[in-house]
Amino acid sequence: MSRIVVVGAGLGGLAASALLAHAGHDVTLLESRETVGGKSRRLDVGGERIDTGPSLVTFPGVWERLLRLLDSGRHPITGVADLELERLPEVGRYYYDGEDVTLPVPPEHPWYPAWKRFSDLHAPLADDATALLVADPLDRSSLPALRRLLTVYGRRLSTTAYLDSLDWMPEGLREIIAIHTLNAGVSPARTPALYASMPAIMAASGVWVPRGGVYEIVLALQRLAEAAGVDIRTGAAVTRIDRGRVTTTDAAYPADMVVSGLDADRLDALLGRGRTHRSSQTLSCSAVAIYGVLTDPLPETTSAHSVILPTKPAALYRSLAAGDEPADTMAFVNHYRAGEIYPNDRSTLGILLTSPADGAEYSLDHPFVRREVERISRTMGLDAPLTDAMTDIVVLDPRYFGTFGEPHGALYGTARPLWMSGPFHRPAQHDFRAPWLWRVGASVHPGGGIPAVLGGAMMTVSKLLAKHPA
Repeated sequence: MSRIVVVGAGLGGLAASALLAHAGHDVTLLESRETVGGKSRRLDVGGERIDTGPSLVTFPGVWERLLRLLDSGRHPITGVADLELERLPEVGRYYYDGEDVTLPVPPEHPWYPAWKRFSDLHAPLADDATALLVADPLDRSSLPALRRLLTVYGRRLSTTAYLDSLDWMPEGLREIIAIHTLNAGVSPARTPALYASMPAIMAASGVWVPRGGVYEIVLALQRLAEAAGVDIRTGAAVTRIDRGRVTTTDAAYPADMVVSGLDADRLDALLGRGRTHRSSQTLSCSAVAIYGVLTDPLPETTSAHSVILPTKPAALYRSLAAGDEPADTMAFVNHYRAGEIYPNDRSTLGILLTSPADGAEYSLDHPFVRREVERISRTMGLDAPLTDAMTDIVVLDPRYFGTFGEPHGALYGTARPLWMSGPFHRPAQHDFRAPWLWRVGASVHPGGGIPAVLGGAMMTVSKLLAKHPA
C-alpha cells in the first residue's frame, strides 16, 4: 500500500482518487476550495439551482466503464453512485448562416441525405471512440479500434483535413460538425480527425443530463471516493509539492506518489519550476458564462441546448489562437424549464460565449457581451435580448476561470500540436522528471468534456497501478 496525495478535486481528481483507494492505496484528496468539482460548480441563483462547467454528458459508456472498475474486487461500491442519466431528445439546435437545424438532421431537411451518409459511416464508431477514451491508443487492446478509425480517416489526420475531403457535404453542415472541436478549446486544424466523428456518435448514442443537474456527477464521484476510503480535505490550499511531501497552508502530508489534477502552469509553480510566459503559449479558449432565472418563459420551440455559430468560423479560430476578441463567436444557450431535469420552480438559462483566454473581466455591459447577446437573440428569432428575460444574473469570465485554472482562464490550458492530442500527451500523464508524479484533468485530456476527463483518469490510474500495485 502506498500513500498517495491527489491535488485538486475536479472530476479527474475525484475519479482518480476513488480508483486508487478502491485498488487498496491510502489516498488523501486535497482541494483548496470548500467544495469539490473544479470547473463544475453549483450556483444558487435567486433560489434556483444552476450548474456551471460541462453542460451535457456524452459517451455514457465511459461512465459505465468507471462504474464497472469500481464494482470489481471484494468491495464493490457503485451502489452509492445513485445517478440517473436522462437522455435529451436531440444533440441540439444549430444556427448558421440563416439556417437552423437539429442534430440528428431530420428527414425533411435538405441536408438529410448528406447527414445520413455521414452518420452511417461514423455512428458505428461509437464503441471504438469510447475504447480510446478509456485506454491509451498505444495499448495493444486499443489497436483494433485504432485500425478501424484509421480505415475511415486514412491519411487525413486533422478534423479539417478529413472534413475538407468530403466534397459531397454541404458547407453549412461541414461547419456545424467542425465547430465541435471547440469542446477541446482549439480549431479543427489542431484536433485529430476523430473529432469529426463526434457529432454523429453523439446523435446516435445520445446526449444526457443527470436528473437533478450536471453537478450530480460531481456528487456521485464524491460519494464513490468516500466509499472507497478516500480522505477528502476541502479548504486545503497546497503551497508546495516535493518528492515525499505535499504542503498546504496549515499541514504537510507525506506522499509516496502525487497525482495532480491542476493546470500545468499551476502545478509547475508548486513544484518550483516557474510558469511559462504567455508570449510563448498558444492557449485554448476561455468563456464568458451568463446564468440567470427567467422572468418570462421562452417560446415552446426553444431547444434545451442551442448552438449559435459565428458568421465566419475560420475568423473565430484565428482570433482565439491569437488571444484576440473575435468579431463574433460560438455560443451555447442552455434552457431548462421549471421542473425539467432541475428541481426548480422557475426556468433557468445559461448563455456561454466562447472567448479568448485573456484573463479579462467581462460584464453584461461589455461591448463584446452586449453585441453577442443581441446577435444570438436575433438569430434565435427572439424580439428582445435574452438577458432582458433574466433576473438574478451571474457572470463568470476568463478572470474567474483564471483564479483556479490556467492563469489567463484557458479552459484546457495550453494548446498542443495535433500529434500531442493523442497518446503523446503534453503535459504527460506521467512526469518522467519526477517519477513519483502523475497527472489527470482537463489540461491533460482536453475535449470530450466529462468523458475525456474521466477516461483520462482511468488511463493514468491504470498506468500507475501497473507500476505500483497495492
